[in-house]
Amino acid sequence: MSAESCGHATMAGPALGVPGGRLWGRDAVLVGWVVLVATVVAAALNLLVPPDSVWHVSDHWITLLGKIMCYAICALALDMIWGYSGILSLGHGLFFALGGYVMGMYLMRQIGTDGNYGSELPDFMVFLDWKELPWHWALSDSFAATLLLIVLVPGLLAWVFGYFAFRSRIQGVYFSIITQALTFAAMLLFYRNETGFGGNNGFTDFKRIVGFPITASETRVALLALTGLALVGCYAVSRWLVGSKFGRVLQAIRDAESRVMFCGYDPLSYKLAVWTLSAIMCAVAGALYVPQVGIINPREMSPAASIEIAVWVAVGGRGTLVGPLVGAFAVNGAKSWLTVLAPEVWLYVLGALFVAVTLWMPDGLVGLARRWAQRLLGGRQP
Repeated sequence: MSAESCGHATMAGPALGVPGGRLWGRDAVLVGWVVLVATVVAAALNLLVPPDSVWHVSDHWITLLGKIMCYAICALALDMIWGYSGILSLGHGLFFALGGYVMGMYLMRQIGTDGNYGSELPDFMVFLDWKELPWHWALSDSFAATLLLIVLVPGLLAWVFGYFAFRSRIQGVYFSIITQALTFAAMLLFYRNETGFGGNNGFTDFKRIVGFPITASETRVALLALTGLALVGCYAVSRWLVGSKFGRVLQAIRDAESRVMFCGYDPLSYKLAVWTLSAIMCAVAGALYVPQVGIINPREMSPAASIEIAVWVAVGGRGTLVGPLVGAFAVNGAKSWLTVLAPEVWLYVLGALFVAVTLWMPDGLVGLARRWAQRLLGGRQP
């Protein structure tokens, strides 16, 4: 049996979220245009329209849009391993937070002597009577090194963890529990003052990024644009991967890993590659999130934060790539709206939404939209 025919043998049914195994050819372009138009329109209404105009978009909304785009990258990253590889991680918040902490360390060094204590050391270190920076802060004053560490630190951790987990054939709920235990252990570690990560409060009160004032409208718009480019880039790479032979093998592993091994493929290398890539995507999202929101603390590593990422993917539709983006925007948009009007109601709404998706919309919002489109088209594929 050839490798190609073996791959088809393991994919007898349609790919999850891809009718008949067919990938949408123009969706990457559509996503790119939507993100581009949203970013350009929001930037123009923020910078060019007077603040007293009804059409003005405030800095708050620019930050909110950038934050949700970061969440969308996380949801996309989880969909790569859950929707296309069958690996449910409940610890992706760890990689998001690690990328945020690496960027936060750089931003803390950029404060310089503008802190409350007028010291070159970050304020929390002065408060704790530290005399010098710990060893792991050595490269934090270099922006180039920061960009490199944003990729290397989470990527290396993900590779080491994934290697031992996948080599031991840990799967299903056991893998999910271990990933949640990993992020919970990291959260407890970062809460400790002696680790040099700010304890409960984490990092905040940033002043500058690469020399530009971080609270200026122009800086916020630039960060929004970078986040939009990162989202489109991650989506394009993900779409290319799932449409390639690599992606077909991943889906075959998801559907019948034993048959894939029988056909001569090594699932370990494929799962390890997509797992590491997914972790790096989350870290990039975290690094973009911190300068826009202005804070990073261990609560980003809480188990609840990682579970929320899975909720976004499930609500939008896993195994579709575009579904997690829809889910991230829909859930976080509703959260921003409801936490202002009725903050005590939001958790009940989120729980009810997840139950509704599980029982009545297993393919999420994207799957529901496709079924409606099929009915309108008389049963033809949209």
